[in-house]
Amino acid sequence: MNQILWTALIANAEAQILKAVLVLISERQWRPDRLFGPGGMPSSHAALVTALAAGIAFTEGLASPLFACAAVFALIVMYDAVGVRQAAGKHALILNQITAELHEMFNEGFKPEVLQVFLGHTGLQVLAGFILGLSVALFSFMVWPG
Repeated sequence: MNQILWTALIANAEAQILKAVLVLISERQWRPDRLFGPGGMPSSHAALVTALAAGIAFTEGLASPLFACAAVFALIVMYDAVGVRQAAGKHALILNQITAELHEMFNEGFKPEVLQVFLGHTGLQVLAGFILGLSVALFSFMVWPG
């Protein structure tokens, strides 16, 4: 069994489940798309890469080249989630508004495709994913060392 891989996948799954539960609590509506979609609280991307890097740190050590690669990878993914992907989500929201207005103006022959808005994360969502990923890795490697 690859404990590092399973730890990362479990952290990702827990984040996705938490997203759906938090939407259920806040909106009082079951949205199964939140189980698989990007964006939202907590960041499943941050949880996944943090658990991966932490698992490597526990098994290979903080001074290992493999941990260095995983840590840099994690930082890039988290930076991208807050920066590029969040901006893409904002652009999608604006484009959806523009296409809806164009659809109203040119009713016939114009069928806009709605873009996905939940793409990126706020800093708090990434921080929550980081904490979740680190917690899952700590539990996995401290409580059930493989």
